[in-house]
Amino acid sequence: MSQTKIPHGDELVKVELTVKELMALSGVRFPNNHHIEVSARRKLNEVLEETFEIDSSSAPIDYRMLT
Repeated sequence: MSQTKIPHGDELVKVELTVKELMALSGVRFPNNHHIEVSARRKLNEVLEETFEIDSSSAPIDYRMLT
């Protein structure tokens, strides 16, 4: 298994999430409210794009791949 090397990968970034969004990202399911997880993932992707100046026209980076 190979690891992805990310320059400045230990720098801190701040993302504002609601408690429900945080719970959704940790694996809690909200069967009647799927937009909670979608909203949380969107916020993470926005911060990644801003922090690393990623071209938003390309596919977003899956946050689980950033190890």
